[in-house]
Amino acid sequence: MAPRDGHAHPSLRIALLLLCAAAGGVETVSFIGLAHVFAGVVTSNFALLGMAVGSGSAVDVTAAVLALAGFGSGLTIVAIYTRGTASTTASWPHRVLLVLVVETFLLGLSALAWGLTDGSPGEALRDVLQCGVAAAMGMQSAAMVAAGKTASPTTYLTGSLATYVVKGLGGGKQGLWVPLRVTSLIAGAALSAALLREARGWALGPSVVFLLCALAAACTPLTRMRDGRSGWPGGRRSRRSPRR
Repeated sequence: MAPRDGHAHPSLRIALLLLCAAAGGVETVSFIGLAHVFAGVVTSNFALLGMAVGSGSAVDVTAAVLALAGFGSGLTIVAIYTRGTASTTASWPHRVLLVLVVETFLLGLSALAWGLTDGSPGEALRDVLQCGVAAAMGMQSAAMVAAGKTASPTTYLTGSLATYVVKGLGGGKQGLWVPLRVTSLIAGAALSAALLREARGWALGPSVVFLLCALAAACTPLTRMRDGRSGWPGGRRSRRSPRR
């Protein structure tokens, strides 16, 4: 998918980078810490499912199915909820922001469960967590589609990177936002991987923090618009001397 955030508000661009970092952390925990499947990279999970079927591994088949089911559920629910949502060039729709709030809550519960087991959940909880984090990534993916032209993919960047390279080699002028999103995803993944090695129970924590910060950044344009309509430009009421 081609990048669509070329004219986004700076705060929304920051939100996109933070969402990419959150996704990188979730993918790391999902693949390394849970069952060696991805939470939001559906193409890879279909391939992993095929490999598991071909090798006759029931455990791997279950993990891939749970990840695909979770992602598909999150994607479908948000698609229905945001259907008909009108996007603007100044801010993300309220329904998109609410979806991100729910995603943060879901991922926060997952992080809590992960932490309480010190990053070593039992088989049943591991399956629940696998489905849960995949659902969170499905929600995030659908929310970015519903956000319109001021958003871009944050859970999978293959299309964005391919478009960036092809257009760049074709002589088109390319910005830095695609490389920055890729870098953010790598940074989020690296941080969670380090925590899995050194402090396993905290590995999902950074993704929750990144999501909270992304929400704060995404709400900034709405706050400024509201302040402007209420006569509080820049957050301070303008004072005018009464006419005499």
